[in-house]
Amino acid sequence: MYLKNLSLLNYKNISESNYEFDSKINCFVGKNGVGKTNVLDSIYHVAYGKSYFNPLAVQNIKHGEDFFVIDSTFLKNERTENIVCSLKKGQKKVLKRNSKAYDKLSEHIGFIPLVIISPSDSDLIVDGSETRRKFIDSVISLLDAPYLQQLINYQKTLSQRNALLKYFALNHTFEKETLEIYNDQLNTLGQNIFEKRKQFLKDFIPIFNHHHKIITGSAENINLSYQSQLHEKSLNDLFDENLQRDRVLQYTSVGTHKDDLSFEIDEHPIKKFGSQGQQKSFLIALKLAQFEFIKKQSGVAPILLFDDIFDKLDETRVAQIVQMINDKTFGQIFISDTHPERTEEIVKTTHQSYRIFNF
Repeated sequence: MYLKNLSLLNYKNISESNYEFDSKINCFVGKNGVGKTNVLDSIYHVAYGKSYFNPLAVQNIKHGEDFFVIDSTFLKNERTENIVCSLKKGQKKVLKRNSKAYDKLSEHIGFIPLVIISPSDSDLIVDGSETRRKFIDSVISLLDAPYLQQLINYQKTLSQRNALLKYFALNHTFEKETLEIYNDQLNTLGQNIFEKRKQFLKDFIPIFNHHHKIITGSAENINLSYQSQLHEKSLNDLFDENLQRDRVLQYTSVGTHKDDLSFEIDEHPIKKFGSQGQQKSFLIALKLAQFEFIKKQSGVAPILLFDDIFDKLDETRVAQIVQMINDKTFGQIFISDTHPERTEEIVKTTHQSYRIFNF
């Protein structure tokens, strides 16, 4: 599978651009702020139906314009697939596959497997637990459409339970039987989500450890683990134990929406005790593990986006990535970089076909 061509209209700082891509390596080179990352983000956008860098869809429209259009053509399973994503101010985003609009954007998730490695991945370390849950859920959802629907149903039911708790507080009333209807629904959905996340991490963590050892030469003692209240108790038991707390807080304080990933180095949080280089190695290993997991499960090598990656890596890490390209581990690759000469030197050593786009 690979992206053959891409047309952009009023996307971020790009008025109009058209690209024909190589099936292996494509490089966008130029100074910072000229739009290289925006082209990468547009590719992510047609794969996931949203921007990787700006979740507010209307802010991806070029200043002074009323709409954007991303028009892309992929070759998948020897079939040409046209994916168009468009948005007009004041209207709902439209995502079409071969001229037919999806009823729900979620129906498209997984059709174009894609992994991005970017400096903004540091959010996985520095942000709160929601960012790390989204990482887990995005990988599972690519391969498991029912799981994505369970997440959507869980969030909807959670919002309803929270609204009920607020209603009770405002009206100085309480109906345990009504609350238990939502408890039971969340218990079933939450248990399914927990089991899927647990199984995913059981499979994923060894892959992550393998990549981290390759990148660092086994020089660091790191740990990645799944934290969930459901390891010990059912969600219904947790609801019973925290009933009074939830009534005071007026929201649901327990459940799979509180799950987290623990990132540790030498048994301490990497956020506080890891150097920039150690954090960088951890994140790259995490994303390469994501790539390998999707490839193993789906049988398709995801498209891989390297955003400003070579500027952030030392020669050893660059050499490891080049070796993976030589071994044909990856499929189609897109790279953004600020140094044209460095980029061409690196891609030449891969002995793969490539195209360079100057900005």
